[in-house]
Amino acid sequence: VQLQASGGGLVQGGSSLRLSCAVSGSSFSEYNMAWFRQGPGKEREFVAGFTRTGTTTAYADSVKGRFAIARMITKKTVDLQMDMLKPEDTAVYYCAKARLASTRVATTQSAYDTWGRGTQVTVRG
Repeated sequence: VQLQASGGGLVQGGSSLRLSCAVSGSSFSEYNMAWFRQGPGKEREFVAGFTRTGTTTAYADSVKGRFAIARMITKKTVDLQMDMLKPEDTAVYYCAKARLASTRVATTQSAYDTWGRGTQVTVRG
């Protein structure tokens, strides 16, 4: 499985961006998927994820109500719609595939074994 993230950019606070993670080499319906991010000087943290069936999603408290993760089956992408962006959302965003097709969304990095290259999101205040 290969993952390729895109869609980052430089925006003003309050704006929206949509990130996309292209999945190739396998069907993402076989795996749990997630987005993580790593801000300047910070540890990589969980942002949002879903189980392979798409029926269960999870979000970090800091993004609930502003971000939405979606499976785009026809496009074969995992998208992250980000609204009402804040300067603290500035980070490199990574998409990841989980090791196991669990019924729960894991929020720790160790639960994921395949990572795409990150895409930079910068939000000006």
